[in-house]
Amino acid sequence: MTEGGRTFFGHPWGLATLFGTEMWERFSWYGLRAILATFMAASPAHHGLGLSDETAQAVVGIYGALIYLVALPGGWIADRILGAHRSVFWGGLIIMLGHISMALPVTSSFFIWLGLLLIIAGTGLLKPNISVMVGRLYPEGDDGRRDAAFSLFYLGINLGAFFAPIVVGWLASGDRWHLGFGAAAVGMGLGLLQYVWGGRHLRGIGERPGMRLSPAESRHFLRLVALGVAVCVIALAVWAATGTFTIDRFTVVITVIVLIVPVVYFCYIMLGSHDLTEDERIRMKAYIWLFVAAAIFWMLYDLAPSKLLFFARDHTEPWLLGIPIQPATTQSFNPLFIMIFVPVFAALWVRLGTRVSTPQKFGFALIMVGLSFVVMAVAAALAGAGRVSVWWLVLVYLIQVLGELSLSPVGLSVTTKLAPEAFKGQMLGIWFIAVSVGDAVGGQTGRLGRVLSDPAYYLVLAAMAVVAGLALFMFTRRLRVMMAEHHTPAMR
Repeated sequence: MTEGGRTFFGHPWGLATLFGTEMWERFSWYGLRAILATFMAASPAHHGLGLSDETAQAVVGIYGALIYLVALPGGWIADRILGAHRSVFWGGLIIMLGHISMALPVTSSFFIWLGLLLIIAGTGLLKPNISVMVGRLYPEGDDGRRDAAFSLFYLGINLGAFFAPIVVGWLASGDRWHLGFGAAAVGMGLGLLQYVWGGRHLRGIGERPGMRLSPAESRHFLRLVALGVAVCVIALAVWAATGTFTIDRFTVVITVIVLIVPVVYFCYIMLGSHDLTEDERIRMKAYIWLFVAAAIFWMLYDLAPSKLLFFARDHTEPWLLGIPIQPATTQSFNPLFIMIFVPVFAALWVRLGTRVSTPQKFGFALIMVGLSFVVMAVAAALAGAGRVSVWWLVLVYLIQVLGELSLSPVGLSVTTKLAPEAFKGQMLGIWFIAVSVGDAVGGQTGRLGRVLSDPAYYLVLAAMAVVAGLALFMFTRRLRVMMAEHHTPAMR
């Protein structure tokens, strides 16, 4: 209980503070996400950046990839330097400054790229650490209330994700892009106000780093950061001086780096001297297969704010149930279906117990996201150079959500279960790297449009996902043995 017995749906009032902060942060994130690709692809005459659809898709993919990748250093900074509480505050402030930078009514693209960089850095500080604070509201052993708290927290995320595309999309219509970016800044500002105002209800949680750096370690850290920044700046300057630097090529380089990160990390775990037992090594081999499956899933799923958004812009009728809508509004379908089906799937997994294994859930998710792209191929073929009903996209997002709820909720759980004892904490970040890999590679798939029609493009990606899903079903028994995941009767 909190001061005076005040609670938030039976939970400590501090949860209300974190719920509201995260809801508004997600409002700002999904609001920008809903218009970013179309803004970048709009011509300068329409106040956009004038990038090709292909390049805009690659940029959005890299943007999403880096958002998830920086969660790793963001968690480390909280643990060793700032503490979770201050990390969330400074992260939110940097995010808001990023949106303000993008909202400035100037023609220079410098403030757009600066804004995106600030949002990436701020999200790395805020996103992983606000979830940590939710967990710390509850004492050890209070797992039931903690799980319920995360369910409420998840609701806040999806409320922000649902309303943001509608509000920001409407404000940005008619080439008023900077007004949309401004709305995202206001959303993050409201989240910060709630966080500061309700900070007293957090009972000092996350005020101190778990293991603060010593003065000598701090100096060493600052030197490394300065060196890293200097190397990146010099490398970019040299590249630009050669006259070969382009945004498109830059996205390719970042994609390669993102792909290298998990390869290096898994090699470090498997080949390094960490006293791993034979069972731990076998479980890690199984996890690598699940990691690849998850990356393929996100590669398709996170094309929503780029390739599917372009389809909404160019090939769907702009109204739903007789109400005019903006292309960005289609980005609200996904969180709406998540809110509807989360309790259904939660009850389903409890009822099924271990009769449905983790590889089977991942396989089902891949087949669903593949099927959604088969639907997209049909819609693209029917549209041709014209338009089809927006209900095609409603169906696509419905199918995709059925897949997401079969993969996303169990991803962190299976990561924790299969992680070697020496890597329990670090491995949670690896799950988010799967999203990062999927986003980065998905952004580059736009290049297939040079040689494939839109229907063929969707079918190629659909085939990749379905084949990967069927492979998981074929090797389910083997993977269950490697994971030590045993079949037991479900509780009734």
